[in-house]
Amino acid sequence: MDEEYDVIVLGTGLKECILSGLLSVDGLKVLHMDRNDYYGGESTSLNLNQLWKRFRGSDAPPEQLGLSRDYNVDMIPKFMMANGALVRVLIHTNVTKYLNFKAVDGSFVYNKGKIHKVPATDVEALKSPLMGLFEKRRARKFFIYVQDYEDNDPKSHEGLDLNKVTARDVISKYGLDDNTVDFIGHALALHKDDSYLDQPALDFVKRVKLYAESLARFQGGSPYIYPLYGLGELPQAFARLSAVYGGTYMLNKPECKVEFDSDGKAFGVTSEGETAKCKKVVCDPSYLPDKVKKVGKVARAICIMSHPIPNTNDSHSVQVILPQKQLGRNSDMYLFCCSYSHNVAPKGKFIAFVTTGAETDNPEVELKPGIELLGPVDEIFFDTYDRYEPINQSDADNCFISTSYDPTTHFESTVEDVIAMYSQITGKALDLTVDLSAASAAAEE
Repeated sequence: MDEEYDVIVLGTGLKECILSGLLSVDGLKVLHMDRNDYYGGESTSLNLNQLWKRFRGSDAPPEQLGLSRDYNVDMIPKFMMANGALVRVLIHTNVTKYLNFKAVDGSFVYNKGKIHKVPATDVEALKSPLMGLFEKRRARKFFIYVQDYEDNDPKSHEGLDLNKVTARDVISKYGLDDNTVDFIGHALALHKDDSYLDQPALDFVKRVKLYAESLARFQGGSPYIYPLYGLGELPQAFARLSAVYGGTYMLNKPECKVEFDSDGKAFGVTSEGETAKCKKVVCDPSYLPDKVKKVGKVARAICIMSHPIPNTNDSHSVQVILPQKQLGRNSDMYLFCCSYSHNVAPKGKFIAFVTTGAETDNPEVELKPGIELLGPVDEIFFDTYDRYEPINQSDADNCFISTSYDPTTHFESTVEDVIAMYSQITGKALDLTVDLSAASAAAEE
């Protein structure tokens, strides 16, 4: 413990583990500590007994649910976009060799009281019951524009400078109605609210393009992939990676107190009377509560079921997005379902999550629109957790704090935080230009 490190990372949540791996690969000397005796922090994965203990206070679940060890219930379940930033990070660091992925069966959106498959290409637009005949043609033209758009090919821009015109301008050029904009903005571009409409359109177009390219990667029903045995495998894979590059991991280290000098700069971490020195500290909000502020909370329901979510083509793994306007809310709601096909539950069992940004103190009532879409459930657990963001100046105190996990059931916002933190810590951009065919190989097992 008395050595000096470039970086000490506190907490083994997904964000911290990814950063630890990236920094180790960069040649930095990393010490990674966690006060818990398990990996994952807030984003840990629980077996059935652990789930029961956490939410019911005993570790004796009903026998008819099957063996405890057959369950891997992720507390922060998120699918990965097949061409997205996280998959690029996995390939960049070669973590893919520790993980096996499987494509996710379905991607759906809630519209006018029904669940529909998300159309993402010109061909799918023509088949979708979400739109009438004329709207289908307009949507088809929009999707062709997005598919053909290339930054460095002005001919593909159709006279639009996407750094200047807003997403609203692009949408009105194609004459798309509000209903279509709702599912494209929230279920394809994965925006969490409608503020994107008045931002430059480039990000919006690139997000729709990413969805379509990810969908094409596996010729499956969705653009998403998910690790076999769930996300609990990810922190451990990054821990292995860090160790390969000389990083040191220590679990079950009580307290983990960050030490500051007279100028308020972090210089080390103390646990069990020993202080390890470092130049920088990276941690989740729970390790430095004085340097974060509460920005909201997440309401969630965790359900064990014996069937897939109805109206999702019997998908054994699926995401359904319920855009805020469809529910008269200020934030979207998300359904996540995974099953024995990804080895996260015993045969015949399905794990479903309903999550949203909490707008009341009553998750049972607030999550009802999502829960009603699930059909009968064997067991249901309700939970809320607070979300925090850092308020410190990292260049002044050498502390780099991640934001809490949001209610989305996909990884895009999580990875944005990781990439931004990496640039803050190292002073350089993360190069994610990688050959994505490695991801296909990893997911086609």
